[in-house]
Amino acid sequence: MTTVLVADDDADIRDLVAFKLEQAGLEVITVGDGQAAVEQARMHHPTLAVLDVSMPLLSGIDVCRMLRADPSTAGMLIIMLTARVQEQDVEGGFSAGADDYVTKPFSPRELVSRIQALLTRART
Repeated sequence: MTTVLVADDDADIRDLVAFKLEQAGLEVITVGDGQAAVEQARMHHPTLAVLDVSMPLLSGIDVCRMLRADPSTAGMLIIMLTARVQEQDVEGGFSAGADDYVTKPFSPRELVSRIQALLTRART
């Protein structure tokens, strides 16, 4: 089964995303801060991570950079999910190594579709 790590300090968003991903048949690990995201990623090696940019301890950008720098997690797919919509924020997410960037408010169905598209491309 494909595992997705969801890291967001907002429990409502975290739970919503996890629920929609579980409905789509994915296994989900949820955490509420950046440090826990790095720890869980290194421990469980999920296929994909959904990272909020603004989190306690480490930002999603920092987490993304750390995962890309670690050979054991460098190939993980990463989607940034954030309320930060300025052009420089989006550029920062992609320059840190994100595969996609979704802004809040967001459509849970669209997020699941983007995740499934990334997973499909990665398998081919």
